Amino acid sequence: MRIKNHPVLNFDDRQDLVEFTFDGKTYTGVLGEPIACALHNNGVMILGHSHTGRSRGLYCAIGNCSACLASVNGQSNIRLCTTKLEEGMVIIKQHGRGIIKINN
Repeated sequence: MRIKNHPVLNFDDRQDLVEFTFDGKTYTGVLGEPIACALHNNGVMILGHSHTGRSRGLYCAIGNCSACLASVNGQSNIRLCTTKLEEGMVIIKQHGRGIIKINN
């Protein structure tokens, strides 16, 4: 999913690699790329499950659908296709609607 050569666009050759975890397993990705891209480049295609148990993966890639929702650093319902990867992120597959935390 990561574009390296393009006939019109130029990409910076310098890529800062960062480590993150997904469901307890450590992966490496490029700092600032969408989390979904980093996961795809590591061979992870199932990003979560619907409330009926069906597998969810990357669908629209622009933040319009809810196929790639997951828990990121303890916060549910984060879109992996539009959230930028940062060092040390803890990402967990979301099952159904996730947990909504209410701050008092």
